[in-house]
Amino acid sequence: MQTAAAKRIKLSLVIPCYNEEKTLEGCVESVLAIQDEGLELELIVVDDCSKDDSLGVARKLVERTPNMRLLRHEVNQGKGAALRTGIAGATGDFVAIQDADREYDPMDLKRLLVPLREGVADVVLGSRFLSSGYHRVLYYWHSLGNRFLTTLSNMLTDLNLTDMETCYKVFRREIIQSIQIEENRFGFEPEVVAKIAQMRLRVYEMGIS
Repeated sequence: MQTAAAKRIKLSLVIPCYNEEKTLEGCVESVLAIQDEGLELELIVVDDCSKDDSLGVARKLVERTPNMRLLRHEVNQGKGAALRTGIAGATGDFVAIQDADREYDPMDLKRLLVPLREGVADVVLGSRFLSSGYHRVLYYWHSLGNRFLTTLSNMLTDLNLTDMETCYKVFRREIIQSIQIEENRFGFEPEVVAKIAQMRLRVYEMGIS
C-alpha cells in the first residue's frame, strides 16, 4: 500500500506570460525537469496578449510537450487576470504559479509539495527570507519594500509570513479554485493571502533559493 508521500500526484503549474519570448522555453524545460514517477505535471501557459513572439514560442512548445495547454487573452488584462484564467482550467491535485522569467528554481516546488502531500497543509508559500541553503542575494531596497508590505499584510491578516510577495504559492486545487480572484494586475499576491487568511486554512511557509 502506498503512503501519502509516495502516491503519484498531479501538479498544475500556471505560467502567466507577457513578452517572455526569450525565457519561456527555458522556463518550460526547467519545470519539466522536476517531473518523476511520483509527480505528473500539467502546464498551463496563459499568454496575456504578448507583443513579441511569446505566442509563437508557446505554440511550438505545446506541439512537443505532453500535458501542456496554451490559453490566450485577446486583450492584455494583467497578471492577475492571466492567473485567474489559468487557475480556472487547472485539473491537478495541487496548483502552483510559475513566472516565465526564470527567477525561481522549479526544484523548490518539490519541497513545497511535501506538507500538501502529507495532508498537513492547505497552502504552502515559498519564502526568499527563510534559510534553504544557498540563495540569491536580493537588492536592499527591494528587500526592504517587500518586508514592509509583508508586515502590513501580516497586520491585516493575522498571519506571520516572511515573504507575502513570493511567486511560489502552492494550493490544494479545490482551495484556490474556490477563491474569487478580483485583482487583474499585480494585486493578486496580497489579495490571495488575505483571502486564505479569512478561510482559516492550514498555511505553511518554506525557504526557497
